Amino acid sequence: MIKLSRYLKPYLGVLFITLALLFVQAISDLNLPNYMSDIVNVGIQQNGIEHATPEAISEDGYALMTTFMSPADQQTVADNYLLMSPGDTTNPDYQATLEKFPALGTESIYVLTDANAETFDTLDPIFGAATWTFINYMRSLDTGTTDASTTESMTDLDFSQIYEALPMLTQLPPATFDEAREQAIQTPESMQAQTAVQFTKQFYTELGVDVGAIQNLYILKIGAMMLLLSLIAISAAIGVGFFSARIAAGVSQSLRRDVFRKVQCFSNTEFDKFSTASLITRNTNDITQIQTMLIMGIRILIYSPILAIGGIIMALRRTTSMGWIIVVAVIAVMLIIGIVFAVAMPRFKLIQKLVDKLNLVTRESLTGLMVVRAFGNQKFEEKRFDAVNLDTTANNLFVNRVMVFMMPTMMFIMNGVTLLVVWVGAQQIAASAMQVGDMMAFMQYAMQIIFSFLMMSMMFIMIPRAAVSGDRIQEVLAVKPSIVDPAAPKKLPMNAQTTLTFDHVSFRYEGAEEDVLHDINFVAKPGETTAFIGSTGSGKSTLINLIPRFFDVTSGTVKIDGIDIREVTQHDLREKIGYIPQKGVLFSGTIASNLKYGDPLANEADLAIAAQVAQATDFIESSPDGFEREIAQGGSNVSGGQKQRLSIARALVRKPDIYIFDDSFSALDYKTDVALRRALKEYTGNSTVLIVAQRINTIMHAEQIIVLDHGRVVGKGTHNELLKTCATYQEIASSQLSEEELNI
Repeated sequence: MIKLSRYLKPYLGVLFITLALLFVQAISDLNLPNYMSDIVNVGIQQNGIEHATPEAISEDGYALMTTFMSPADQQTVADNYLLMSPGDTTNPDYQATLEKFPALGTESIYVLTDANAETFDTLDPIFGAATWTFINYMRSLDTGTTDASTTESMTDLDFSQIYEALPMLTQLPPATFDEAREQAIQTPESMQAQTAVQFTKQFYTELGVDVGAIQNLYILKIGAMMLLLSLIAISAAIGVGFFSARIAAGVSQSLRRDVFRKVQCFSNTEFDKFSTASLITRNTNDITQIQTMLIMGIRILIYSPILAIGGIIMALRRTTSMGWIIVVAVIAVMLIIGIVFAVAMPRFKLIQKLVDKLNLVTRESLTGLMVVRAFGNQKFEEKRFDAVNLDTTANNLFVNRVMVFMMPTMMFIMNGVTLLVVWVGAQQIAASAMQVGDMMAFMQYAMQIIFSFLMMSMMFIMIPRAAVSGDRIQEVLAVKPSIVDPAAPKKLPMNAQTTLTFDHVSFRYEGAEEDVLHDINFVAKPGETTAFIGSTGSGKSTLINLIPRFFDVTSGTVKIDGIDIREVTQHDLREKIGYIPQKGVLFSGTIASNLKYGDPLANEADLAIAAQVAQATDFIESSPDGFEREIAQGGSNVSGGQKQRLSIARALVRKPDIYIFDDSFSALDYKTDVALRRALKEYTGNSTVLIVAQRINTIMHAEQIIVLDHGRVVGKGTHNELLKTCATYQEIASSQLSEEELNI
């Protein structure tokens, strides 16, 4: 699987763009709970007032707050506030301040000189501590003015009564408030600020400010930010989906191309290692698994860790006191994933093998459908298919049951975590150690973290299957073909007369214990026909397959015009050969497209001549479409004889120097056979013709007949010569020819 990562190299740039979009999406998603928390904490609980520091405060309010501050804090506050009086038009900010704080028209107020983030960072803790110093002092007096148990109680304060006590409070020595101030310092800063904001709200109300408008404006502003972040996250997700699909499709295209090219280079030796069904599965289903894994992997496998790590950081920034809940949840999720992985992994390894087997049985049944029907074995084939199908179904059902078990378990963990966060968070809110918005944000982050691990668990289920598929694809790509072109190839002579020589050729199949061809020697001359005959299994087709290098000789040499065929490229070698296999193979398309497979540049006249020589003209012209008649896949809509004649015509269109007919006349009747051989003799001219045949009538006029028996040459000569000298040929002839024909 890792070896296939090289296919990602062309897409590294797009991958980096996708990674950047994933970070944008994650950052957007991670900030949404923060804004939701702000809406609850600030927008609802604090009426949209963001800071404990009032931008403006009445003289009485200023005196009240500074009374409960330390001398150092009083000086800091004094340095940041300016007393502004009614009608002070010399101050350039007077009109703007008056519009914002209408009370300035009738009384002097203290105005914050520079309302920036740095100022608020400095003054907010001071006002928060002063507020809780006041609360703690009032508690110690047990006046009943406020129980100060919740921040909501601050809205019930009657500041007019408190202002009446100001002259007394200001006369008290500063040390009076030291104990209350020490208690205030122990209160969390967030709670200090939130309580202080309730005081600020009262101060704003005194100055004629519409607090409801502040609240609405803040909620709308934060809501707009959340909407914007959502749109950014959606846009990033769309971009990630687009680019990940492009990457996965591109990698899959390259894999299919390379697997197909590799298979095209296979010799028969390599094809013996892989079944056709398996190669089809590897180039379709297996690559689809890789494509799906890439699409999901880029979007989930990268995004989930970013979201999980970011969620943990953001949650702990809100509060560390409930961090143990996340730890427990993550351990539980990982335990579930581990169990599922251990149980399902062996079954995933079986899936692709079962798909191979299913394809194999299906292919065999469909290919041999006529034989199945002829022998009445439909029920047998149905049982054979059902056995494989049931195995595949059972395996998939098992995996699906495991997955079905995992989802409700994950939902149970998520709901349990939610309940635990609410329970623990409620206790901390009651103890003034946490705000409601922080608890809600923590809950959302916990859900994001668990959901991230849930998504990763889905990938852990997909990756093993994709890994198996990747290994199967790599297994094909890693095959080194046994037949390769030489590093410094020679060029075959470009003459029309080609001599083929077998010089002490022996051949053994890979893994076999003995040779199937032994010391074969012959010369096939141009303008002559060399025929091969022998009993079934004598090695005729094997010998023929050595010429186009479908196999390579084990020892000895095959030469064309004195050049070892292993010293030239396979393309140059096969350009000189017109090969007609024992079983005619046609491709879906038309008759014309099949004939032009031999030579794409052939014109209509070339096709007509080739068809006439191959005795195919009659059945071609019998169709209204002529050469444009459609040919079904594998030539299933033409007879065996027609298929052979079209295969012969295809080779004739090529006009090669060497013709190889591997028992290519077996499906022809005697009359057609005679007419075709007579026309071939005239058409092939000076070409070298090699014919493998079972019928003596087909080859009896050949200039050279080679008789094979158990892979050895037992006779060589003309028909008449072999009748006198070769016992094996005599046996074949006596079984096929009449007494009169034998005595001719």
